[in-house]
Amino acid sequence: MSDINQQRRKWLSLGGITLGISLLPNSVLAMVSTAKPRILNFRNINTGDRFAGEFSPTKGFSTASLKKLDYLLRDKRNNQIRRMDPKLFNKFYQIQSHLGLRNTEIQIICGYRSPASNAAMHRRSRGVASNSYHIRGQAIDFRIDGVPLAQVRKAAESLNNGGVGYYPRSNFVHIDTGPVRTWRGS
Repeated sequence: MSDINQQRRKWLSLGGITLGISLLPNSVLAMVSTAKPRILNFRNINTGDRFAGEFSPTKGFSTASLKKLDYLLRDKRNNQIRRMDPKLFNKFYQIQSHLGLRNTEIQIICGYRSPASNAAMHRRSRGVASNSYHIRGQAIDFRIDGVPLAQVRKAAESLNNGGVGYYPRSNFVHIDTGPVRTWRGS
């Protein structure tokens, strides 16, 4: 077969593929191009409360799911609830994606901290900031079972947004939606 015939066949094949795709219903094309929602699983290790919900990287969680998460992340010392920053959950989605995980349980160490709880903790430990992002509902301390803590820290730092604290002796990583910064605690 001549080079001209082979080129003609390639162009005709490409034209057929293009025509075939253009005839597909828009709903099929949308399914292929739309990011698939992912289930994010959380367990508060202090209360035993669990939450699993569908998270979309473009839409986040539903309003009802966010309310359940606010409850799950409440101050364990006095059961006070605060609205948590939804950007935190997008960070969890990105961390899991970076680690190649899907639907893995995220173990919550600490979410919201009331000003009174934070002040009491600050008096006992230099490692607790007096104006912590936990008070604002913008921070969560967590770990992912079965994933080395250093790997979780590296994934969180790679996002290059918000704060990332690494606490290897206490076995958790802190993330927040404040300015970009990193530190190592105990």
